[in-house]
Amino acid sequence: MSKMDLNTEQAILEAAKQVFIQKGMDGARMQEIADKAGINKSLLHYYYRSKNKLFEAVFKEAFFKFIPNIMDLMNSELPLFEKIRLFAINYIDIINENPLMPVFIMHELNRDPAKVAEMIKSTGINPSKIIIQINEEVAKGEINPIDPFHLIVNLISMCIFPFVAQPILQYVIFNENSEVYAAFIEQRKREVPEFIINSIKKDKRS
Repeated sequence: MSKMDLNTEQAILEAAKQVFIQKGMDGARMQEIADKAGINKSLLHYYYRSKNKLFEAVFKEAFFKFIPNIMDLMNSELPLFEKIRLFAINYIDIINENPLMPVFIMHELNRDPAKVAEMIKSTGINPSKIIIQINEEVAKGEINPIDPFHLIVNLISMCIFPFVAQPILQYVIFNENSEVYAAFIEQRKREVPEFIINSIKKDKRS
């Protein structure tokens, strides 16, 4: 693929990302994406035959940018609590930059769960090292006994839920104030890991 082709494809993906965020999957139109990318609609269809294909490409680009950073973190020699803090920061940041990710995953899980599972497996994601580390910390008495899978799921869920529930949070709880919602998301990068850490941290006085 030539440099021009790469630049065109990147312009399409960036334009599509903006339109999908603003309009959602159902409200987005291929013509609007083509206009924002500065190309004609026929060229857009040359790269992506359908809106679903384009939506999937936007998701994959965000997802594959995220996975290497997280895997490097999980496989590092950092202490467990530091990993938890950095995971929350990185995970919330990447979803905040790519809010389509949780929406896409939920949509695709309902439509084709096997496809999502295969796509995630193809990234080479492997939580075995962090699972071993959690079990070692339990064995050493550094943290309270906990199933590593529950710890991982708790951490991911607490990071992702505010994005899935954005309409409820922003329009009901925060009275349609997007700035308050944005500040809340920023606070989650501190609140989530500290909540998780305090729930598993061993009380040395006991």
